[in-house]
Amino acid sequence: MKKQLTALFTLLLLAPSVHAEDSDATRLLKQRSAQLEPLITQVSPSVYCASGYSPANIGMIVGTDGLVIVDTGMFPAHAKAVLKEFRKISELPIKAIILTHGHGDHTGGTATFAEDGDRKPAIYARSPFNSEGGSFKSAGVFINGLRGARQGGFRLPPEKRINNGIAPAVYPPKDRNVFLGTPPVPTDTFRDGRKKISVAGLEIELVAATGETADQLYVWFPKERVVFTGDNFYQSWPNLYAIRGTDYRDVQAWIRSLDLMLADKPAHVVPGHTRPLVGEQRTVEVFTNYRDAIEHVFVQTVAGINQGLTPDELVAYVQLPERFKKLDYLREYYGNIEWGVRAIFSGYLGWFDGNPTHLFSLPPADEAKQMVKLAGGERALRKVAADALKENNAQWCAELCDHLLALHPNDQTVRTLKAEALESLAEKLITATGRNYYLTVAQELRKPAIKPTPKQ
Repeated sequence: MKKQLTALFTLLLLAPSVHAEDSDATRLLKQRSAQLEPLITQVSPSVYCASGYSPANIGMIVGTDGLVIVDTGMFPAHAKAVLKEFRKISELPIKAIILTHGHGDHTGGTATFAEDGDRKPAIYARSPFNSEGGSFKSAGVFINGLRGARQGGFRLPPEKRINNGIAPAVYPPKDRNVFLGTPPVPTDTFRDGRKKISVAGLEIELVAATGETADQLYVWFPKERVVFTGDNFYQSWPNLYAIRGTDYRDVQAWIRSLDLMLADKPAHVVPGHTRPLVGEQRTVEVFTNYRDAIEHVFVQTVAGINQGLTPDELVAYVQLPERFKKLDYLREYYGNIEWGVRAIFSGYLGWFDGNPTHLFSLPPADEAKQMVKLAGGERALRKVAADALKENNAQWCAELCDHLLALHPNDQTVRTLKAEALESLAEKLITATGRNYYLTVAQELRKPAIKPTPKQ
């Protein structure tokens, strides 16, 4: 009997668990990590790109008597590591820094590059620089810091993070809030059109290119036909909407900006994230597909809107053609098509989906009471929620848990059940930002809720 029990125990240990095998989404995201390792790429005779050292790429153009740096990474430590590698290529002084936009992952290392030599370099940017961060600050909105940490996975342990879809999984210092930090102050700005600059013996054009942000620019180096795109291009479905919260990202303007880059006839591309594109044939092919896929989603979304479809209906209606679905650089590693569709709807029509039932929806607690009544009591609703998870319907489980938590927000049994549902949803999601958000909130739910202190 003892031998039988031992053998049974051994079989149980060797048997694969329910979550032992990765989902297709998890497998693809893990494979993605190989492209996010640190690498210095010589893009053209004078242009180099440091990818994987920081979430955002750092570019360098070598001139006759100096260097131009394009974007500076997220943190000083990242910038120092890249500067060390760049110094193996050239010892020329840094004459200029160009910031493609105000996001902290592109600007956090600016001081490191600016203080490298005896003379401070010029810092070029587009006005109004850091407009997205400025709008949050002026309104007194700071919840985007928490939501950004969830999206970025900054509060998750390393074993729960794979990568960030277009960037390695890095952690900010504890005293640094990436989304609420103070951006560098440019010394030279422009607002619209093209600005030609001559620096370090180089002729460079800065082009206004609204897209992921309103302050976005791209850098065109015509001599070697290299374009530095900022965050208007990287090898993933673009973040037409960020779940940390943003103003509407003008998708039509984004498409026009890509048209401008294509019109310059680039031979090489340094994206805001992921590895560069080297060679004209590859550049034109990828850029054209990227631009056309975004336009397809926009056109289809507007067509659905004009048919009276609500956002929930639109996300099922808008589909990429097969020719785009099979392209790895259009997979939803970072942005998500459904989120973009919803953003386009709200960007033009606002919060109201057109259904008059939703003009004055029931408050969550009132709706929950009706759901409990419909289910035949709280015990029955709990059972339906638990059964949904067992039946691999994690989304329905999470939605039912929300009704129960609307009535009993501190109920740890329900909190844990919702956490399990979110973890199940995360496993099947390729979009790293959404995955991080699921797992972070699940982690928060597993901790006992902080009960409010009674008023005296």
